[in-house]
Amino acid sequence: MQRSLRAARLATFAYFALNGFLVGMWIVHIPGIEHRAGIGHAAFGWLLLLLGAGAFAAMQFAGPLTDRFGARVVVPLGAALCSATLILPGLATNAWTLGAALLALGVGNGCLDVSMNAHAVQVERGYGRPVMSAFHATFSLGGVLASLVGARTLGWGWSPAGTLAGAAALGLAVAAASSRALLRPTPVPAVDTPATKPRYRTPRRIWALAALALMIMLCEGVANDWSALHLRNVLDAPAATAALAYGAFATAMTAGRLLADRVAALVGPVAILRYGAAAAALGMTAAALSPWIPLALLGWTVFGAGLSGCVPQLFSAAGHTDQSTAGANVSRVAGLGYLGMLAGPAVIGPLTHLVPLNLTFFLPVAFCVVAACAAGILRAPAPARSYEKSIAPVAAQRSDGAP
Repeated sequence: MQRSLRAARLATFAYFALNGFLVGMWIVHIPGIEHRAGIGHAAFGWLLLLLGAGAFAAMQFAGPLTDRFGARVVVPLGAALCSATLILPGLATNAWTLGAALLALGVGNGCLDVSMNAHAVQVERGYGRPVMSAFHATFSLGGVLASLVGARTLGWGWSPAGTLAGAAALGLAVAAASSRALLRPTPVPAVDTPATKPRYRTPRRIWALAALALMIMLCEGVANDWSALHLRNVLDAPAATAALAYGAFATAMTAGRLLADRVAALVGPVAILRYGAAAAALGMTAAALSPWIPLALLGWTVFGAGLSGCVPQLFSAAGHTDQSTAGANVSRVAGLGYLGMLAGPAVIGPLTHLVPLNLTFFLPVAFCVVAACAAGILRAPAPARSYEKSIAPVAAQRSDGAP
């Protein structure tokens, strides 16, 4: 049992890294893809909505499919679909074909995202301790690898289509090689139910978790899209220095997620969300109000460190609320969170017509404060403490040492 659980954890790491790598390879080649399709920035921005729409729609049906057939089936299929559709944007020659390619890529990414997070919840349930944050850190590391590979292949003059085809082939290989190590569905204890099973309704607690995910991931989206512009346009930093703002945020985010599981095991998920969101609010406030570049960089660093453990705790709580509907619950939280990530630039942009850019950052500050105040939602209700109940038997089985 220990060996299979350890193998499943390694396989989950592989799928998270693969997802980050595939998304990163797409991002690195955006300029070349845009040029090949012959469209401007404005049209490209509208087409990106199709990527988000495809991902959001896929997340809603991938979750229930995972509950029905198991992550062992859905995760490899989602990884294969995400890998296969990666090449399509590189082949697009106009706005219509690029739009269709982005829609397909969004569907593949959404299927993989939700199913691998559902499997991560299953692995976490087996371990009986927090392990979710490290998976999300691996996603970030996959993106770093993609940036390095993309930079090298672009330097060699490789076309986007050729590079994305190679990445797709690698993704298909990883999807196939890692599939056998995934866990089989965990039997759910039988309960007395009416002959006609009622239609599944998402609990209010899941929608509350989803709303918090939207707020937190909107904050992440703001950092992704506006951190460098903040230093460049507000503080008049050189372009090379301005780029450090996102680098500081991303590095702190990745490092924080590598550490968050151990911290959550000591202080609990409520403290991770409460104090993490509070620290993020302080960091963003410092960055927004600072007249000095070093203090602004420190603010973006604290912002990333504070946010790093928040989203994994929300995903984990959603998955552990009800074992029989873990995939569907994760899909709700991931779906609204993804919308929040996309909404970041869309919300901040129009606000800059009303107030200076740095003052618009008090919107994510407000969201962080709300998340800190609402952190108690992570306490599982009494009937749904499946995660806590799983700790005792698993700990007993691992009395000779944890994997």
